[in-house]
Amino acid sequence: MRILSRAFALGLVVALGACGKPIGVLDPVAVANPQAKRVDMFVVTTRSDAGVSSGEMFGGARATNAAFAEIAVSVPPLANRRIGDVQWPASLPADPAREFATVSAEKLDRDTALRRFHARMTKTGQRRVLLFVHGFNTRFEEAVYRFAQIAHDSQAPAVPVLFTWPSRGQLLAYTYDRESANYSRDALESLLQALSRDSAVGEITILAHSMGNWVALEALRQMAIRNGSIPTKIRSVMMASPDVDVDVFRRQLVEIGVKHPPFILFVSRDDKALGLSSRIWGDTPRLGAINPGEARYNGLLDTAGLQVIDLTDATSADSLNHGKFAENPEIVRLIGGRLAEGQTLTDANAGLGEKIGALTTGAASAVGRAAAITLSAPIAIVDPETRRNLPSQFEQLGDDAAGAVKGARSVLPTR
Repeated sequence: MRILSRAFALGLVVALGACGKPIGVLDPVAVANPQAKRVDMFVVTTRSDAGVSSGEMFGGARATNAAFAEIAVSVPPLANRRIGDVQWPASLPADPAREFATVSAEKLDRDTALRRFHARMTKTGQRRVLLFVHGFNTRFEEAVYRFAQIAHDSQAPAVPVLFTWPSRGQLLAYTYDRESANYSRDALESLLQALSRDSAVGEITILAHSMGNWVALEALRQMAIRNGSIPTKIRSVMMASPDVDVDVFRRQLVEIGVKHPPFILFVSRDDKALGLSSRIWGDTPRLGAINPGEARYNGLLDTAGLQVIDLTDATSADSLNHGKFAENPEIVRLIGGRLAEGQTLTDANAGLGEKIGALTTGAASAVGRAAAITLSAPIAIVDPETRRNLPSQFEQLGDDAAGAVKGARSVLPTR
């Protein structure tokens, strides 16, 4: 057990020494690249104002009221990028020829945001809306750039709208993020009500990822109870790797009612992140990791309008297999294709995170609270931002984590 403890701590020490993404990427660049493609999105958030840098806009704390913004992101030409990837700036200002770059970013009040949204829908004649709700461990700028990637790569014929809730963007803040998701369901319902009332909107497709599915389902449940049914303009709900208890989902469907929009589930039995989430929730199955061939799920999957796309055999650059919906080119195009037909998606450089997840599975008793908190994070990803935050997070872990790190350092070779 001592070896496992030191191995786990060793992974954490390696993470501490890694560099991270630049902060302030939402400061607009002076000149855009003419070959790059521009993605214009509207943003609604329950995050508080970052208050430090205009390039951050919103942070991970919870705001009293929803805030609004309009952001344009430049996506580099395909000659310099792979579909499914977000090319983060190596330094600032970003190089639009090779990296994602912010073209414009403006905070708006609610009335101005809704007025501009209606004007854009009317001017373009585009009556479809793609609403994205991100998952756990996601900073504001990560949600913006990831959604820009999805909207661009899917070639979705829809106006992009991002709903972003107060995730701290920290590996060890799972419980905070879960409560932030609960905190934000009223605001998402309010947004869906407003979009449904807009005369220029013909169809709304919701795409939610991981814990974002909990926010989306709770908002839809509240709408059904409040209105008596889901607005008919909500034509499809795409649920990518939903971190939702299967039994809870059954109950949510009952409250939503039989006249719900089609639910399209993207599941993957090899999703390691949801495997860890299942352990922390008492070994209860997570909706995004079920085996659709098992008889025990027949009744659920036979529910009217419920469809399943099994991504278990799909490839992904995400070694945790938790972000296939956004990173696999074929899946991204599938999302866009469904929108085009009128039918009715966390950065994850997770090699190290995967190793930590595997180690903590067998080492929880050895490393105490540090491992337990890591196990409670359904996305066991030590991404660059998490690396930057780990030192402050260790202060909250107590003597167990400090002792583990000290032990790991004692076995590290000197340079």
